[in-house]
Amino acid sequence: MSDRVLMITGASRGIGAATARAAAAAGFRLVLTARSAEALSALVDELGPGTALALPCDVTDHTSLTAAVQRAEEHFGRLDAVFANAGMSVQTSFLGNGGADPEQWREMVLTNVYGAAITARAALPALTRTEGHLLLTGSNAGRNVRPGNLYSATKWAVTGMAQNIRAECVGTGVRVTLIQPGMVETEMTADTQGVPKLRAEDIANAALYALQQPPTVDVNELIIRPTGQER
Repeated sequence: MSDRVLMITGASRGIGAATARAAAAAGFRLVLTARSAEALSALVDELGPGTALALPCDVTDHTSLTAAVQRAEEHFGRLDAVFANAGMSVQTSFLGNGGADPEQWREMVLTNVYGAAITARAALPALTRTEGHLLLTGSNAGRNVRPGNLYSATKWAVTGMAQNIRAECVGTGVRVTLIQPGMVETEMTADTQGVPKLRAEDIANAALYALQQPPTVDVNELIIRPTGQER
């Protein structure tokens, strides 16, 4: 597997960084994208010479993403998998019962929905050339109702998007996997205490499970909850 190339968005921390470490250990070459050039540089140094290429970019900028895919193919000669992982969360209430100001909702919707969509659009031409693999980070919150929670609605959108992309990719050889974590211990959940949480490494292991299946196996959905999470 030493020649397989994986691109990860939102790679500078959390699930993205954990997946980069797990994939590097499994022999993948990596293309790491995020807005923070400094954080990406530190991760590239950690992974070792020749393993990873850092390409800072904004996941809501299609031109930047397309350029990153092109640079990945030029640098490594191919692109075998893309993990559309970048995401963010803010607290919301439609009744106005606390939470973030609605002006802050825009960035979350653009990152979680538009960002995932244009990552797929930028990457899929390259993935069809290698009969590759697209993974998307959804959420358990995108499978049930969470009162007043717009983040949940963005992940409902990712759930539908993954299914629509998979249907369009039938016949291309491209596989599509939606990874749907429950509560994960990340910066986004730092204010939640006393509830069961997964580690970012647990989700990385799920991503590697899907990536390491033979080409005849398409793992479409993975739901991973911490033991004891109610819903």
